[in-house]
Amino acid sequence: MAALALQALTTLLVVRSAVAASIAAPVLTSTVEKRAACAGNTADDRASWCDFSIDTDWQQEVPDTGVTREYWLELDEQTVSPDGFARPGMTVNGSIPGPTITADWGDEIVVHIINNLSTNGTSIHWHGLKQNHTNANDGVVSITQCAQAPGDSFTYRFRATQYGTTWYHSHFSLQAWDGIFGAIVINGPATANYDVDVGPIIIADWFHESVYALQEQARTGGPPPAQNGLINGTNVFGDDGAANQTGSRFELTFEAGTSYRLRLINVAIDSHFKFMIDNHTLTVIAMDLVPVEPFTVDVLSLGIAERYDVIVNADQSDVASDFWMRFIPQAACSNNDQADNIRGIIHYGDSTGTPTTSQYDFTDDCLDVDMSLLHPHVAKTVPTAHFYEEKEEVGLSPQADGALLWTINGSSLAVQWGDPTLLQVINNDTAFDTSQNVVRLDEANQWAYIIIETTLGVAHPIHLHGHDFFLLSQGDGAYDAATTPLVLDNPPRRDVAMLNGGGHLVLAWETDNPGAWLIHCHIGWHTVNGLAFQFLERVSEIPAVLASDSIDANDVQQNCNDWNTYASDRGIVVDDSGV
Repeated sequence: MAALALQALTTLLVVRSAVAASIAAPVLTSTVEKRAACAGNTADDRASWCDFSIDTDWQQEVPDTGVTREYWLELDEQTVSPDGFARPGMTVNGSIPGPTITADWGDEIVVHIINNLSTNGTSIHWHGLKQNHTNANDGVVSITQCAQAPGDSFTYRFRATQYGTTWYHSHFSLQAWDGIFGAIVINGPATANYDVDVGPIIIADWFHESVYALQEQARTGGPPPAQNGLINGTNVFGDDGAANQTGSRFELTFEAGTSYRLRLINVAIDSHFKFMIDNHTLTVIAMDLVPVEPFTVDVLSLGIAERYDVIVNADQSDVASDFWMRFIPQAACSNNDQADNIRGIIHYGDSTGTPTTSQYDFTDDCLDVDMSLLHPHVAKTVPTAHFYEEKEEVGLSPQADGALLWTINGSSLAVQWGDPTLLQVINNDTAFDTSQNVVRLDEANQWAYIIIETTLGVAHPIHLHGHDFFLLSQGDGAYDAATTPLVLDNPPRRDVAMLNGGGHLVLAWETDNPGAWLIHCHIGWHTVNGLAFQFLERVSEIPAVLASDSIDANDVQQNCNDWNTYASDRGIVVDDSGV
C-alpha cells in the first residue's frame, strides 16, 4: 500500500520532460511552496534570520521550523543535447541539472528517489551536508547503503542544520557525470547585504559520449579531454560566427545599481575553473557551506566540488551594456576542447547584444583561493592536543593490464555495492579487508589530525563526508612540523580542499558524528580508480544512531537484499572501486 501511495504521489508531483534536449530550467517538485524569507532578512539586513543571525553557531543551535520539504526525483536515461550535440545521458526529472532542492535553515528535507535507469543501480549523496547522527542518509553506495536497484524507490530524510549553497549527485560509479546532479539551496543569513538572489550557477565539464564509454581510456591512458562546459545545463558548441555552431548561451539580466548573489558550484569530473565577470568585482561571502568575512577578487578559483557564494554589484552601465561571464578551465589540470568559449552573458536592462569586453589577467594554476583570505564568520579554535594523527600518502599502482590504480598508503580502495560498511557494522562484522581502507576513530568528541601528501605532480580536490574539516595547512612539498606552523586560530572550515601537486594538506575535525564516512578525491576518474579511504567513527554507537534514524538497520538490510537479488539475477559485479 505504501508503494502504491508513493507511486500515486509521484504521478501527481513529478514533471518529466518529453523533450530530448534536456536544457530547460529544472522543475521544482515539492509538497511545500517556497515560504517568504525569515522576518528580518531583508536587502538591508541579510545578517538577521528570524530569532537567529549570522552570529549563531549552527553547530550548537539550529532553528526548529516545523517545516518538512518533500521532493520526488526520478532518474531516467534519454537522449540529451545541452549544447546541441545529441548523446545518451541521464536526467533527474527530465533535465540536466536536476531540480534545485530548496529549504530554509532548520527545515526537514525528505527526498524520494525513483530509479528508472535500465541497468544501473544508484545512490544520491547530499554533498557537504553533515548528516549529524543520520549517517544512513549520506547516500554513498558501498559505504552507507547498497545500490538502489532499477525499478525501486528509496527515501532519504535529514535536517538542514547548515545553510548556504551545495549540491546533490549520484554516488554510484561515474553516474553523476552523465547527468545525475542538481543544486541545493538552504536559505539563511549572510555576511553581506545584497538585493537579488540569482540562485545556483552550476559549471560542469561535458563530453560528447557517455563517461562510461571513456572509463577505460581514463583508467589506462589518462583522462580524456572534455568537448565542452555547461553553465546551468547549456552552452554553445563550435566557433562563434560559424554556421554550424549549436546550442545556446546562459544569459542573465542585471539592472544597474542592483546587487546580486550568485551561488557558484563546480560539478566537473576533471576540471578546475577560474571564474570572472568582465569589468566586475566579486565579493565572496561563503565557501562551501561556511559563511566567511567578505573579501573581494576579480578572478575566483573554483576547484572540483567546491562552492562559493559571491555578490556582484551592477555598477558598470557606463562601460558597456553586455559583459562576458567566463568559466576558464585551467590547462594545468584540465583538458577541454572549448576552453576559451565556456561563457555566459550578463545583459544590463533590455540589452540583448553580444559582449566585446575583455577578460581579467590570471595565472593558469590549480590552486585554491589562498587560505589566508578564508576567515569563517563564526570563529573557532583548534586545540593542539589531539588523540589521533596519521599521514596518508597518495600514490599510483601499475597493474598487469596496463591500468593505473590510485592508492592511499599503497592501498587502492575496493568495496562492494552489495555489502556496505554500515551493513557490516550492523552484522557485527568489523574484520575489514585491507582494501576497504578503513580507519577507526572510536573515541568520542576528540580531535583527529590527518596529513595528506603526494609526491606526484597531480592536484586532487579532497572531500570529507560527515564533517566540515578545519584546514590547518595547505601548500607545496611534504608537511614539516618544524618549519610549517599550523593555523589553529580560526582556520578555514570547508568540506573540499585542493591537495596541490607535490604538496600537502593538514585537516582536523572532532569526532562528534558516529558513522562510516568516506574521504576521497572528487575527480571522478580518480575516485572509481581507488583514491579514497573511510573513517569508521564511534562504531559502538552506530547501532543506536541507526535505531533513531529514518533509515534503520532493517531498511539498510532490505535495500541490500533487493540489490543483491537484482545483481545476482543479471550477473552484475563491481568493476571499479565500488563508490
